[in-house]
Amino acid sequence: MILGFDSFRPETFVDAFRFIGDNPGLMWDKISEHLVISGEAIGIAILIGVPIGIVLGHYHRGSFVAINLANILRALPSLAVIAIGLGILGIGTTNVVFALVVLAAPVILTNAYVAIDGVEPEAVEAARGMGMRPWQILLKVELPLALPLIFAGIRTAAVFVVATATLGGIVGGGGLGDIIVNQASYFLRGVIAASLAVTALAFAADFVFWLVQRAVTPKGLKNETPAFEAVLAGHALEQ
Repeated sequence: MILGFDSFRPETFVDAFRFIGDNPGLMWDKISEHLVISGEAIGIAILIGVPIGIVLGHYHRGSFVAINLANILRALPSLAVIAIGLGILGIGTTNVVFALVVLAAPVILTNAYVAIDGVEPEAVEAARGMGMRPWQILLKVELPLALPLIFAGIRTAAVFVVATATLGGIVGGGGLGDIIVNQASYFLRGVIAASLAVTALAFAADFVFWLVQRAVTPKGLKNETPAFEAVLAGHALEQ
């Protein structure tokens, strides 16, 4: 059955909310699966993208290969990655998580690199002039100033992952995609109910990571004061 405009009725949204109310167990199970899949993918992507981006940004080397490779991976359609993964990983959650990591890691890596690489040279030179060692400059100057942009990349990737995880329904990966691709069993009201749930989760992910991004933003940046001055002042007080 192909979903068309003629099959849509204003009452469909009401039916969708009724579907949620009539099937709380099903919806909760699929939402939980969706969150687990998305969480695993985002976690793995962070473990891959953030360290590589930070190291490349700190040393200002190897960025051309890494960033261009990341852009190539980001250009790959997730559905194509899932299809390719079928021959290696088979049907199931692992294949979906792999495709989502391929989607998210390049975004996180690129933002982490740009964040560290873009720290003002004056801040680094000032820190070096105060006698900071390279690892201290990275941890106490570059990383604090870069955290907002790093988490901006994670925030963007999280929204992408939550929205794209619905493709898992095509290969039995679980999550809300199981309902969305199975209109024959759940009818149009179920498809719309699951789609609304995915939308809500995407907004929730964006909001949560926005809160984290705000929390890790140095006070100097929040108050529009030169942030590196605030960081260096804090280091001076520790001496």
